[in-house]
Amino acid sequence: MASVKNLKKDINYTLGDIIEECYLWELENPGADTATSQGIIDEAITAFDELLDKVNAKDVENKRSHFKSISSELEQKAKALVDKVNAL
Repeated sequence: MASVKNLKKDINYTLGDIIEECYLWELENPGADTATSQGIIDEAITAFDELLDKVNAKDVENKRSHFKSISSELEQKAKALVDKVNAL
């Protein structure tokens, strides 16, 4: 892990790209029901908030393992959200 700043950027860019893909899908499919894509957007925002809360936690004993677990959690959540976007 290079830095906390880079981890925050990774979280922001990764989940931001997923949200952007949902909006692009909505633009490309104007007649489709957007409830599913809005649900994915809501999940991404919730995941963003949860991950940043964990990054900003101050009462961590082992910072290295804490940030590695956040990074792997980001990977898992992003993969699940991308799978949902691809299923649209």
